[in-house]
Amino acid sequence: MYRLNVFLVAFAAAGILCDSPAISDFNVHADVSARGTVKQGSSLLEPRASHSATLLPDGRVLIAGGMRRNQDFYSSAELYEPATGKFQATGSMAVARVGHAAVLLLSGKVLIVGGWVGHESTDTVELYDPATGKFTALPKMSVRRGRPCATLLNSGDVLITGGGDHDSPGGVDSAEVFHTATNKFEALSPMHAARIAQTATVLNDGRVLIVGGRGDTVTATAELYDPATKRFTLTGSMQTARYKHTAGLLSDGRVLIAGGSDDRDWRGAMNSAEIYDPRTGSFSAASSLNDSRFKLPEQAVQLRSGLILVAGGSKLVEVYDPATGKFLIAAGQMNDARHYMTETKLGDGSVLLTGGYPGNDQATGETWIYHP
Repeated sequence: MYRLNVFLVAFAAAGILCDSPAISDFNVHADVSARGTVKQGSSLLEPRASHSATLLPDGRVLIAGGMRRNQDFYSSAELYEPATGKFQATGSMAVARVGHAAVLLLSGKVLIVGGWVGHESTDTVELYDPATGKFTALPKMSVRRGRPCATLLNSGDVLITGGGDHDSPGGVDSAEVFHTATNKFEALSPMHAARIAQTATVLNDGRVLIVGGRGDTVTATAELYDPATKRFTLTGSMQTARYKHTAGLLSDGRVLIAGGSDDRDWRGAMNSAEIYDPRTGSFSAASSLNDSRFKLPEQAVQLRSGLILVAGGSKLVEVYDPATGKFLIAAGQMNDARHYMTETKLGDGSVLLTGGYPGNDQATGETWIYHP
């Protein structure tokens, strides 16, 4: 039987959360100058956490899967229409899943891979077509993956890395590439470390920076995937081991890494941040977040201004200003900390924040809009 403690560590949307920090314990200590505003939006059709949210070419957002509560997973999906600010139902997936990865392909379709189903992870794959509003099953991945990373390469193919394949806190070191021309997966040589809840960011030169995550323990290591050689190469390590963090590409090509947790999970949530410089292959410390947070969206949104939006795991929404090197708090806040929520930049530059859960396993249907 799937152990409940594994849900707390490895499962993409943890269950028993009674040891989470109280809202009154938040230590808001840094610059409180507001940058942008957070306002509540329309509700989702279903409360969701650990779902996916993908911007479609026509400006709508596909919301897929996730959970209502522990072991109550969705196959359903819905669409956000920015013109009306409302959600409407669309076709359902064949598999109810949580903690999956979703990526927009160059064709305009959305690839859905892996996740957790019932008491185990899955190797199943589906493709959503906005033109028909339907999901189609595709050939399976080479291994099961719960909370993997799926990263669109410049070629249009998709790099799939890590994730959990069995009943343990850690992930796997395996990786594969989904070839869009054939709808087939190609297994790659393994990464240098097993990882789950890592981040994967495409650099300006087309390589992919893979940071942190958890194998037997939470790791500080990072590596680079080169699509030209199909190989992973170690690069400098972070100053702090972390997983369930977020990563954002800065306009100058560096990568911001923020928040996350150590092996203590809920009791190890961090407010620290660091920056990776591809020119030196090393990490350096950055100013701290205004609040400790983990279980964050994998990718932090880069705003049109070049600022990086960090949301989730806290009531506060923050923006990182590369010019000052500081995190600034947006005006307004969510009504509770939201873990495994999503953030999606819309066509007008605002950011849609959806779902998540607070200090228990009950997901919310609430949404918020960040206005720069």
